[in-house]
Amino acid sequence: MEATGTDEVEKIKSKFMSAWHNMKYSWVLKTKTYFSRNSPVFLLGKCYHFKTEGEYRALQSVQFYSAGALFEQINAEISGNVEEFRRDFISRIWLTYREEFPQIQGSALTTDCGWGCTLRTGQMLLAQGLMLHFLGRAWVWPEALDMDGCDSESWSSHTMRKLTASFEASLTAEREPKLQPRPRRGSARRSWDVTDMRNEVYHRKIISWFGDSPLAAFGLHQLIEYGKKSGKIAGDWYGPAVVAHILRKAVEEARDPELQGVTVYVAQDCTVYSSDVIDRQCSFMDSGKAGTKAVIILVPVRLGGERTNTDYLEFVKGILSLEYCVGIIGGKPKQSYYFAGFQDDSLIYMDPHYCQSFVDVSIKDFPLESFHCPSPKKMSFKKMDPSCTIGFYCRTVQDFEKASEEITKMLKSSSKEKYPLFTFVKGHSRDFDFASSPLHEENDLFSEDEKKRLKRFSTEEFVLL
Repeated sequence: MEATGTDEVEKIKSKFMSAWHNMKYSWVLKTKTYFSRNSPVFLLGKCYHFKTEGEYRALQSVQFYSAGALFEQINAEISGNVEEFRRDFISRIWLTYREEFPQIQGSALTTDCGWGCTLRTGQMLLAQGLMLHFLGRAWVWPEALDMDGCDSESWSSHTMRKLTASFEASLTAEREPKLQPRPRRGSARRSWDVTDMRNEVYHRKIISWFGDSPLAAFGLHQLIEYGKKSGKIAGDWYGPAVVAHILRKAVEEARDPELQGVTVYVAQDCTVYSSDVIDRQCSFMDSGKAGTKAVIILVPVRLGGERTNTDYLEFVKGILSLEYCVGIIGGKPKQSYYFAGFQDDSLIYMDPHYCQSFVDVSIKDFPLESFHCPSPKKMSFKKMDPSCTIGFYCRTVQDFEKASEEITKMLKSSSKEKYPLFTFVKGHSRDFDFASSPLHEENDLFSEDEKKRLKRFSTEEFVLL
């Protein structure tokens, strides 16, 4: 009887905290992000120039956190590259806090508000890797610029009604009364050719793999299950290094035939062992067919001690300007962001700290708008937390060899320290007395050596309060 009473108290506590977090992260924030015309903007290996004749002017974006918001009207004289940048940025997959999704097994949680931000940024990095794999870097969402802009007052009113409904539903254990979505202007579907239709199928498929349901291969529910094997439970905070290993395990366990051509490698002690990577790329598919796999390389690093060392600024810029880069799982103390680019000494990022309603990605033609961020945010490099995980994508063994050469040159040229931030070493990890490969046992996510390293990382990483 006493245990039952304790369980009820925990459920009420969980519902109250969920309601509070849903309210806290559902506000529409009116912000402005300024871009200089005089400096190039880099986004995941692509460079954009906004410079035109005349004086410097700021490019502004408002209402970042509203699902329908867009950049403010920008002068037509600079619309060329700005439009291309907007289309490219909006086309990236944006994964945020969600509420009222199916209950996470072993808990009373139906939202990840307040604790799931690093899992979300990890999802965004993996999603970018999969977009490169299936769609290529040149792909952009044809409807990216159709996302409607709404005035802040109307969106605040919409959000207030949403907050009230969410709060009441959470406390009464009922699902949130659904608000009708705003009609989209100019949403008539273009006439698509076969390639467009094929790309849209993969666009939706990639998003569906990150859906908030127990069946989604890289959804929050599955990631939490893998996290349990490292001592984490739903509601805990996950650091960038731990998330890197969870993503590796999730890709290893994915059963969709489409995903058999992708593997993930996590660097050990800031060292990428080339032979281990190539072994993964050349491993057999589950079907028994031989074939080279694409690899997503994740490198957990620290960019300093308690604070980020500004000497690493040029290195981070160099990484984000590479065609192989799929972003950085990082953030500032207490908040995780997905870093995707930079301008001057500021990082461009997507923020998961916005609570959106659950979307059932299993239904046909599910709405896509909430999975695409309408405008970028910028943050000074000096505010970046030193703990992060850097991601790269290499389609072939030749791509990996070329990437390792380019990154090694960058590490040597940009580092003012005696030792580079991380290294590429020829040979296998076992040749250096490390675990030769991650364990595959179902009951153990990490090897003993990995557990020791993760324990060391967890004591150094920032903590969500």
